[in-house]
Amino acid sequence: MSEKLSILLDGTAVARALSRIAHEILERNHGVDALVLVGIRSRGVQLAQRIARKLAELTGREVPVGSIDITPYRDDVEQPLERIEGTSADVPLPINDRVIVVVDDVLATGRTIRVVLDVLSGLGRPRAIQAAVLIDRSEREVPIRADYVGQNVLAGERRHVRVRVRELDGADEVALQ
Repeated sequence: MSEKLSILLDGTAVARALSRIAHEILERNHGVDALVLVGIRSRGVQLAQRIARKLAELTGREVPVGSIDITPYRDDVEQPLERIEGTSADVPLPINDRVIVVVDDVLATGRTIRVVLDVLSGLGRPRAIQAAVLIDRSEREVPIRADYVGQNVLAGERRHVRVRVRELDGADEVALQ
């Protein structure tokens, strides 16, 4: 039995959503001087890089982009202690007094962003941490919300949001399966 896919965003809509997010980040932060974008591996990294390119296009200023792999920090999979203590962050330092915009493809329960907050707090004291997501599923288990959202989706527990990015998957799209 094949799974039925409903395309929520095609490549053009993904580009438009990321452009809108970049404009909102620029407006809220009155420029890019203090910004650092941090993508959550894997697709959040590509989305952060695209937002940074758009911000550079708009302002003529480069925005540093880092990444965090939360796999060793996941609370839903038992991990050996030595793996948890290893760093999986490639974040441009220092982050003190900077505005960190965490970028992810999908925000559902909020647990991933909670872990990223823990990792970032171990790296310094940013002025602010904001979250940008392409898709917000609104299924929180912890009280976390995104500051910038490409699209809100009420997918239901049994449906999955699948984000594809051209750098990893050959095409840009968001589908519901």
